[in-house]
Amino acid sequence: MKKETKKTIAVWFSCGAASAVAAKKTIEKYGETHNVIIVNNPVVNEHEDNNRFLEDCEKWFGQKVIKAINDKYPSCDIKDVFEKRKYISGVYGAPCTTELKKEARYQFEKNNKIDWHVLGFTVDEKKRSDRFIKGERENLIPILIDLNLTKGDCFDIIMSAGIELPMIYKLGFPNANCIGCVKSQSPTYWNLVREKFPEIYEDRAEQSRRIGAKLVKRKGERIFLDELKPTDKGGIIKSWDCGIFCDTE
Repeated sequence: MKKETKKTIAVWFSCGAASAVAAKKTIEKYGETHNVIIVNNPVVNEHEDNNRFLEDCEKWFGQKVIKAINDKYPSCDIKDVFEKRKYISGVYGAPCTTELKKEARYQFEKNNKIDWHVLGFTVDEKKRSDRFIKGERENLIPILIDLNLTKGDCFDIIMSAGIELPMIYKLGFPNANCIGCVKSQSPTYWNLVREKFPEIYEDRAEQSRRIGAKLVKRKGERIFLDELKPTDKGGIIKSWDCGIFCDTE
């Protein structure tokens, strides 16, 4: 009799607290009955401490994290995507998401049979999870939602495990994505980038002006980053969680 092969569950780990807890809970629940793999799309524009967090999580998971990279962008640099596409962000979304995350996943899926996907959707993001199931993949295991875990719960679980959270959280950013996320239109967000990472702010301002992308919205009007005043404020910074299936609220 032919031995039955275990089905594969891919957990998409984005170096954030929620996806880390999703990976750990998936291993605990399905590790003996399924082939659980943890996959990350590396992006060099994230805070360097994300690499430390990833290594700490590998020890916690008891297994290595696999890298999935778009072979058209081996640099994993969002600036290279913007230069090649001559587009940064707008009504068609952000090409960094398409190229460094979605296309990287598609290429990975061509070479690896995946039966189920797990993402770091928490119970307070059920609408995002439902949109993903409807528009992207039906074979999602919403493990954090099933466990009724919030983002705050995930922070607590990480810290209880003795793992230091990524430095980017401590600097006031709500997620561990790229520094200077071009999907955010918030003056509050961009002025936080300017305060904590002035060189990155200036780099985004120069490239977006040259390409013609007005990334920030002030009082309902789109403006260039180099037009934003340090005193400009918007609402509370939104949670632009840039996982493998990144979208906006």
